[in-house]
Order: sequence, then structure tokens, then C-alpha cells
Amino acid sequence: MAGLQFKQFFLIAGPCVVESRRSVLAIARRLSAIARGRRIPLIFKASYDKANRSSHRTYRGPGMREGLDALRAVKEESGLPILTDVHSEAEVDSAAEVADVLQIPAFLCRQTDLLRAAAQTGRWVNVKKGQFLAPEDMAHVVAKLRAAGAGRRILLTERGSSFGYHNLVVDFRGIPIMKTLGCPVVFDATHSVQRPGGAGDRSGGDSCFVPVLARAAVAAGCDGLFIETHPFPQRAMSDGPNMIALKKLPHLLDQILRIRKVMVG
Repeated sequence: MAGLQFKQFFLIAGPCVVESRRSVLAIARRLSAIARGRRIPLIFKASYDKANRSSHRTYRGPGMREGLDALRAVKEESGLPILTDVHSEAEVDSAAEVADVLQIPAFLCRQTDLLRAAAQTGRWVNVKKGQFLAPEDMAHVVAKLRAAGAGRRILLTERGSSFGYHNLVVDFRGIPIMKTLGCPVVFDATHSVQRPGGAGDRSGGDSCFVPVLARAAVAAGCDGLFIETHPFPQRAMSDGPNMIALKKLPHLLDQILRIRKVMVG
């Protein structure tokens, strides 16, 4: 989507992973109505594959073909732009046929060939800052993308930093630091409350803190929020412990918009 712009506060939202065509269509309809009623630009997010799951026994997604077909259906029905993860150069071109934004997972944020391939598609590229990187080190990521032709089509996402084992902490100084790199900065409010590997063969999370961190990130000046949501997080097939229930999203967004209004005057 060549005309995709990020000139006002925006929301990236959707389930962690495509569970079925029916489920992503239903979630997209609800999210579209929520965002439209608040005049918030929305990008629908879902992954066709979660290649970095803790265990081989946990659900990864339906795979590229089925997952992209489901995301294409969302795009055709709703008109919403689509964001999805890519994990290797081999996936990039196929994903770019559907997605308007290609997302580089945090663990892969320094993979030069993957960054180059994503940049060369002409799509926007959203890079999640690795849990192991200082925010100023994202300058090297941005340089790689621009050298490959990304231009200004770059988003950077804060999603917390490793804090010992099975825990993350957010340093909100990272938001203004990354903004100096000339890219819109997103805050991932749901993965920032994740407890990586904290549930044995899967990650845990503290979803009760999502609103707290989201409000703080907006006060710190983020340009957009990334929020994974599901009608029934306790039944979600991936990352349920750190997602928020879809029914709780409108209230959170109303709070966010009030904070944002104060921040921008």
C-alpha cells in the first residue's frame, strides 16, 4: 500500500497468530469498528507463523499459504492495511504480496540479509528492538534498511528488555532515543509484559499491566501502539497471558486518546 502514512497517532492490533480465517475476520471487524469510532488509523496484525515458540509442541500458526490467504481475506473485506512477521528471506516476497508492513521479530532485528530483503520489497518495515539491544543501537538497523532502499518506510518498536530470567523491563527513555533516528516509534504494550519461557514450555505474561505501560508509553511520546488482543485470551493459541481481551480495548483507547490530547496540546 504505497500511500500508507504515519502522520498521526495509530494502532497496530490483532491476535498473536492466525487461528482460523473465521476468527481473524471476526476480530478485524470488531477492531475496525472500535478504531473507526475513535478516528484512529488501524493496521491489522496477525502472524501466519510464529517461528520462535518456546517449544515445538506449541501452536505456530497455519503456515504461510493458509495464513496469508486468511490475511488477504481480512484486507479485501475490511480494507485495513496488514502487518505480519517474516522470519527468513525466503518468506519476504510472498508476505509482501499481502502485507503492507513486514515485521522483523525482536530476535532477528540484526539479521542483515532479512532486513535487506524486507526493505527491497518497497513495503514498510517494522523492526522490533531486540531485548538485548540498547535503543541507540537501533541506528545500525536503520542504516541497514536505508542502504537497502527502505527510505523513510521504517517503524521501530520498543518491546521491553531482558531483566534477568523470565522477565522484561521497559526503559521509557528508549522511546525518545529511537525517535531521534527519524522513524515513527511504536510501543508494544503486550509483549512488554511477557514472561519469556516463564510457563515452562511456553511464555507467561502479566496482562494486567498492559494498560499501565500503554499509558506511560503515550506520555513518553510514542507515535503508535502495538496491542495484541483476542476475544478470549485464556483460549488463545499463542501469547494469551499477555494479550488483553477485545472487550477491554475501547476503554484503554479512550484513556490513551485523553493522554495523547494533553501531550500534543
